Amino acid sequence: MTNKRWLSVILPSILCLSISISGCGRNQEAKLPPESDALTSDTEKKESSNVKTEPKTVKSKARTVITTDGEVDDMNSVIRFLLYSNEMDLSGIVLTSSMYHYAGDKEAGIEPFRWTGTKWLYDMLDAYEEIYPNLSKHAEGYPDAQTLRNITKIGNITNKGEMEKETDGSKFLQGLFLDDDPRDLYVQTWGGTNTTARALKSIEEQYKDTDQWEQIRKKVSDKLVLYIILDQDESYNEYIAKSWPDIRIINDQSNFWHFAYAWKYHTDEVNSRLQGEWNYKNILTGHGKLLEMYALIGDGKVIDGELSEEQRGSEEYLKNNPQYNRYDFISEGDSPSFFYLIDNGLRSMEDPSYGGWGGRFGVVNDKLYRNNVLDFNPFTGRYEAEYSLMRWFDDIQDDFAARADWAVAENYEDANHNPSLTIKEGLDLTAKPGEKITLTAQGEDPDGDELTYRWWRYFEADTYEEVKGEVPEAEAEIAGDMQLGLHRDLIEGEQTDTIQLEGKDTQTVSFTIPADARTGDTIHMIAEVQDNGEHNLKHYQRVIITVK
Repeated sequence: MTNKRWLSVILPSILCLSISISGCGRNQEAKLPPESDALTSDTEKKESSNVKTEPKTVKSKARTVITTDGEVDDMNSVIRFLLYSNEMDLSGIVLTSSMYHYAGDKEAGIEPFRWTGTKWLYDMLDAYEEIYPNLSKHAEGYPDAQTLRNITKIGNITNKGEMEKETDGSKFLQGLFLDDDPRDLYVQTWGGTNTTARALKSIEEQYKDTDQWEQIRKKVSDKLVLYIILDQDESYNEYIAKSWPDIRIINDQSNFWHFAYAWKYHTDEVNSRLQGEWNYKNILTGHGKLLEMYALIGDGKVIDGELSEEQRGSEEYLKNNPQYNRYDFISEGDSPSFFYLIDNGLRSMEDPSYGGWGGRFGVVNDKLYRNNVLDFNPFTGRYEAEYSLMRWFDDIQDDFAARADWAVAENYEDANHNPSLTIKEGLDLTAKPGEKITLTAQGEDPDGDELTYRWWRYFEADTYEEVKGEVPEAEAEIAGDMQLGLHRDLIEGEQTDTIQLEGKDTQTVSFTIPADARTGDTIHMIAEVQDNGEHNLKHYQRVIITVK
């Protein structure tokens, strides 16, 4: 993931520049400029005719592979990922290049550019090995460090977009793409797509002229979900989209910036846990060697191979950028790609339009989801695409702090752990217009902490619409050639979240389905349970009511 030097230099002067995008209401999708990609969702909304149906829960861990170009924010994302590696089935980590970072090739006359090497990753795995025994006392499923070393590979790193050579990394991905594991494989793309593209090209070259080709192409296309943070080389548009048009894509073009280098360019109310004092206390100090590697503004760390002006840990950077305090957050722009895969009860993996820790996405076509839908930001009083990610920052950071505690807590009782939550009535219900619904949350805490409850309607994810007419055009906030956000103002007289909840701060909530709700409309209710232990950890459940 790149920070693009202009962000810290010219962003303030050009942030106000905007372009209009038509058709983007609360639940409507923005009509963004056409792309050559052809991408999709394989999820279909389940229709129900019964009062209660089986919950659409994720039955197994998400299977994933990480591709990274080694930028400082990728390094931070790796650290956080390792603390959450028990939540997913990690199949590999592959070093790749991007247009912003590549290793160069002396024989070809290509000079390296901002290449941070490969040692940093192995150093982090060594540090993870030291805390692995502690982490394993707090949760099951953490992979041991040697397993992670065995599935760490070097891919196509010599130049931006280079995909002509087969590499250890591309061959490794090729094997994953062709294996017989029936689960989806989420390819987290933190850098360029070129090593992924090389793996796909090798498969095409091996099978295209055989009678197995159509079967192989369908198998691979049905398996892969590419979660792309930005577009960091041309290999997707130039090869993957053209030769593998049926691969599903989740493409974050702008939301990620707000958990990255542009976190100062949104409302301060969501940034309390990105500040230096919080980071120093809860992450950087007293949490072991791995967390000591976490990069923060002015922390004294030097990133090998990086440009001098990009050394955000330096005193010079802190002096030249007075908007930051020492130990302020730098960036984790790629982390939303695995936030999306954590099963915390929000059910975002069922449908990217539901929203969750990784943000919320709208359908562009039958193979592509993109962050073109808007959530209402109560702090600014307008709808913003980026708020679908920002709204979770406090919870995300509190949870991270608890995991950092796990790294050094040798006994289970020395740290806090998330409560669990179930809904008595089930997660998928049906109801008639005008019908009163009552839902009951039942929480348990492994540490015996006191629990509190909160219910709220995720009305932006509903298909039931309060606004019956046309809504204003959405506007994209543009800096240079990058989109940083998408927003629209309320129209005169527009109301938000009009369904009244009785008992919203108790275990039991009641509400009435609107009389004008139509058959097939959905209403999304979120239940939260929070403990009173260190960092006040949460768990969620999402109840979806379909109008019949």
